[in-house]
Amino acid sequence: MRIYLVIMDETEEARVALRFASRRAAKTGGGVHLLTVLPPQPFVAFAGVQATIEEEARSRAEMLLTSAAGNILSEGGTMPEISVQQGDAVKIVRDYLAQHGEVAALVLGAARNGEPGPLVAHFTGPGLGALPCPLMIVPGGLDETEIDRLS
Repeated sequence: MRIYLVIMDETEEARVALRFASRRAAKTGGGVHLLTVLPPQPFVAFAGVQATIEEEARSRAEMLLTSAAGNILSEGGTMPEISVQQGDAVKIVRDYLAQHGEVAALVLGAARNGEPGPLVAHFTGPGLGALPCPLMIVPGGLDETEIDRLS
């Protein structure tokens, strides 16, 4: 099965990448993996407060992924695999790809304006040659009709 990996967050470019990947997966009989990377939380002197901050961030990420997964499923796709991890985004994405050889493409969305985003910047620069799969970058300025046509 052809698997498309989408790195999800609350940005518009992530939603564009998700739409493209889910439509592409549906058309090719594939699936989608959704990965959210939580940045390391700043250190708080009190362990209980630190744990609460980290749990709240994880809960928000899980709700985001569950909502995205539900949208994919309701549009006639298959239930995607979801994962929430904490740490350096580039390292986590590299490790995820190394552990999941079934991923056929990494799908990222580029910001509509300004810089394309840290993952796009990394993987289109020095990190591109070391990827174990193709990289698909979806322009953030595409609307749903254009995404559906291109996918």
